[in-house]
Amino acid sequence: FPSLGVLLQKLENPALRACLSVPSNEGVLVRKIEPTAHASDVLKEGDVIVSFDNVRVGSEGTIPFRSSERIAFRYLISQKFTGDAAELGIIRNGQFMKVQVILNTRVHLVPYHIDGGQPSYLIVAGLVFTPLSEPLIDEECEDSIGLKLLTKARYSMPKFKGEQIVVLSQVLANEVNIGYEDMSNEQVLKLNGTWIKNIHHLAHLVDSCKDKYLIFEFEDNFLVVLERESALSASESILKGYGIPSVRSCDLLEPYIDSAGQNEYINRHEFGDTPVSNSEVGYDGLLWA
Repeated sequence: FPSLGVLLQKLENPALRACLSVPSNEGVLVRKIEPTAHASDVLKEGDVIVSFDNVRVGSEGTIPFRSSERIAFRYLISQKFTGDAAELGIIRNGQFMKVQVILNTRVHLVPYHIDGGQPSYLIVAGLVFTPLSEPLIDEECEDSIGLKLLTKARYSMPKFKGEQIVVLSQVLANEVNIGYEDMSNEQVLKLNGTWIKNIHHLAHLVDSCKDKYLIFEFEDNFLVVLERESALSASESILKGYGIPSVRSCDLLEPYIDSAGQNEYINRHEFGDTPVSNSEVGYDGLLWA
């Protein structure tokens, strides 16, 4: 099903409507916009949506339905197909205008399914990195994944297309990674000071690194430091000892192509955790549309 990609608030309070220059008892406030949604190029936080394809939206987030009934505003979106356009009537800074928005399927930070059925992985000196996915969560028990990762998996939104949560799933014990062998299911955030966008980006950073050390930064400022040349030279014996054919999955053999859109978003916003409010966790059917 398509999504508008906005977090909404009802406008039932008269003072709130007056502050936003909404002249009548209608409209819903745009609180947040998913960065991957087309709406992020059209709408702004603080806009008030007063109509959808010329259907007026009430301040409680409903629209007319049948003779004397009303139904949630989300119903209009559910009647569309992915890729369809919708005309929104909005009030921005007290001025009414109409804008066109393309509705697309909502992008999840942690995918429900793995493309091609085979997970991506990267092994660096016995450290096995992979993107967090629902199949991985299902395979592991919740205690081993941890509440913080589970919360991100359920409620966080991607900040750009292609973003992944990359985790250290396990460590293949070897003298080169001594002291790190008990780590598992920890999110890696940076390599040598660079924010990691996805598993392919991490592979690219490892391949292009010329520094003496590989410095991995994890949640809660936990550091894993490896001497780069020793780490890379140990890979062959580690793979042989554990019967693994390659240090990376086939999809990571392709050259990494950086997206200008990713860098633009990262430069304009703080890159890292996406806070989740209590109201977002307690989804009521109107909040995200």
